[in-house]
Amino acid sequence: ARGPSTFIPLGELPQEEGESSLHQLLESFVSAGRVDHVAMVMGLHPQYLSSFWKTQYLLLRMDGPLPYHKRHYIAIMAAARHRCSYLVGVHMGEFLQVGGDPAWLRGLHCAPKKLRNLNEINKLLAHRPWLITKEHIEALLKPGEDSWSLAELVQALVLLTHYHSLASFVFGCGIKPKEDQDVGNSCWAPSPHSDSSPASDDSMGGSGDTDAMQEVEVLMERMKLLQENQLEEEGVTQEEMATRFELEKTESLLVPSSDILDPSLQSNIRCFLEDPEFGYKDFTRRGEQAPPTFRAQ
Repeated sequence: ARGPSTFIPLGELPQEEGESSLHQLLESFVSAGRVDHVAMVMGLHPQYLSSFWKTQYLLLRMDGPLPYHKRHYIAIMAAARHRCSYLVGVHMGEFLQVGGDPAWLRGLHCAPKKLRNLNEINKLLAHRPWLITKEHIEALLKPGEDSWSLAELVQALVLLTHYHSLASFVFGCGIKPKEDQDVGNSCWAPSPHSDSSPASDDSMGGSGDTDAMQEVEVLMERMKLLQENQLEEEGVTQEEMATRFELEKTESLLVPSSDILDPSLQSNIRCFLEDPEFGYKDFTRRGEQAPPTFRAQ
């Protein structure tokens, strides 16, 4: 499909030369002189777009304890955690524009240790935020050569959570890269059934069908185990079993497909990831003790 979104017809999106107030708004916040695809799609809701761009402008361009190139690198780290190659590509370009060292873009291992120290809290915030403890914060603030100041850490954490959320918007709206965005071979959302994946020569079923069949088989195995457990337990009602079935079905959809972790498909993202297999796990399951949560005001 033509346009910035896989899901939204081009004719439904506001055009750059369209409504004057929207055009002025977009011009005000796009320093590169062009409107990116996130802005074009979000332009369906001009008031929301205005708030979004003001927030993003404050985070990336205004005064703050972190230098501009480090802000963009943190954005890359956050987007990479969710395999959002669109945002990784955008901020690789922005990182170089503000004077970032191109060597850092070879991967997280080439970045300064101070930035690499954010990796643990980045992956927890992205996938299992309830596991964060005060010790994670203390470790980053601990005096030393690579320590963070409190102001720096607050800005870094806001950037991480901002881009974790924005990655969801990019995937949910099917945002596509601009034609001139050169970020390697994998600048598409890593959907197991993406149109960007190579087509199979076998017309009777490609790799997507195989993956789907494998997922169904795994789900059936889990359902079978549940039924066997029901026979062993006394007093399990049909309603409770239905609830357990639904939980298993939901959880199976939240497990990333194996091709998302395939290094050949996601090479420009994988280099910014340590522990790429770490992902979402259900917060608490029936019969298990809920993990302790860290609350801070």
